[in-house]
Amino acid sequence: MTLRKFGTALLLSTALALPAWADTSSPVGKWRTFHPDSGAPNTIVEIAEAGGKFEGTIVELLPGATETNCAKCEGERKDQPLVGMVILWDLTPERGGWGGGTILRPATGGTANASVKLADGGQKLDVKGSRGIASRSQTWERVE
Repeated sequence: MTLRKFGTALLLSTALALPAWADTSSPVGKWRTFHPDSGAPNTIVEIAEAGGKFEGTIVELLPGATETNCAKCEGERKDQPLVGMVILWDLTPERGGWGGGTILRPATGGTANASVKLADGGQKLDVKGSRGIASRSQTWERVE
């Protein structure tokens, strides 16, 4: 097989492996999150574009999720159900990903500066929250 034919075959096999709805150049879609301490699947977050910015809303709690409401949150989120809660907001495009946003960690009720970057051909999302010099990262998996 010539290099050109090999490249074409590789391109076709990659295109055929992705569902038609998967836009691997955007964080829009549904993502499986993992509990930050145990690593167990925790929630499904749907990221959508809203007014030129991206935001993520919890749309499903997975079996074994330990929290069902935001008991440690303050203000309007205090004791509200996690399903339907926006936990990632104000992300805007920046070099190699999206940043300038905020992420909420329901387990603590705390927020942090947020940035995200696609990985693994758009099938994974590297999510980073930082406050001052401390940061925490997690990889979410695309489910839709």
